[in-house]
Amino acid sequence: MRQAGRYLPEYRATRQRAGSFMTLCQTPELACEVTLQPLARFPLDAAIIFSDILTVPDAMGLGLSVVEGQGPQFARTVRSHADVDGLKEPDPEIELRYVMDAIRLTRRELAGRVPLIGFAGSPWTLATYMVEGRSGSDFGAIKGMLYGAPDLLHRLLERLATAVTRYLNAQIAAGAEVLMLFDSWGGVLADRAYTEFSLRYLARIVAGLDRRGAVPVIVFSKGAGHRAVDVAAIGCECVGLDWTVDLGEARRKTEGRVALQGNLDPAVLAAPPAVIRAEAAAVLESYGKGPGHVFNLGHGITPEIDPEHVAVLVDAVHGQSRALHR
Repeated sequence: MRQAGRYLPEYRATRQRAGSFMTLCQTPELACEVTLQPLARFPLDAAIIFSDILTVPDAMGLGLSVVEGQGPQFARTVRSHADVDGLKEPDPEIELRYVMDAIRLTRRELAGRVPLIGFAGSPWTLATYMVEGRSGSDFGAIKGMLYGAPDLLHRLLERLATAVTRYLNAQIAAGAEVLMLFDSWGGVLADRAYTEFSLRYLARIVAGLDRRGAVPVIVFSKGAGHRAVDVAAIGCECVGLDWTVDLGEARRKTEGRVALQGNLDPAVLAAPPAVIRAEAAAVLESYGKGPGHVFNLGHGITPEIDPEHVAVLVDAVHGQSRALHR
């Protein structure tokens, strides 16, 4: 989760050299550099390409900027049928070529050491930013559309599902070996609304991927861990879970049909090393013996975390999991 983030001093140095977050994302050599930085520090088992879920709506014409201390913002919002109709249909090898070039470059640099994960945001999550226009909202505008103009929202979600499917298929062609779908705001939806406005479109994307069984897909729907069985049924190979879910219970409910990813509370990384080791052990033990567990945080690393604490966690997981995950 967010391997190359603000917690690494070398990332901050590269970010300063780039001048802006968008330049960092859109310069393949820099994106490759920060993708590889965590691997130079820690013996991690995979790399995740440095990018942002909002590259897709930006390529659709909304004008993304990332304001320091405020997060992502769009120059234009999507609030009407005309707004939806005016969205571009981005070609991943044109408007988003910088992502594909970063994947190709990173695969070459990795030289098979570890697999490379590509990713995208879910249609529902992307739609929340496109309708609200920024992060940190109370979801008033998007929920107003959901309940007041559901046909309009479905129209937007359909456009996004098509764009995200093309984007992920292009990532596969460029060399991504695993894909992850981040449904970051799935948990803000009521149960029936989650099925209709999030899960439905996640299933469409998974069904549309050209992976021929060789590229596993992880679906992470934050705050919707109680729907793990339903997520597992859409055809993904792995379900990501946040820290509010018991892994053992999720494993019993999904009956081994999928792998599970997660789910240490990121706040644990601020604790003393002994606590980090104990909490890592608790997560591993909650899953139990046998394969099918991808240890991860339940969400992203926060900026203030000491990288040495990440080293403690990685060492603890590698050491403690050998007796369990065979």
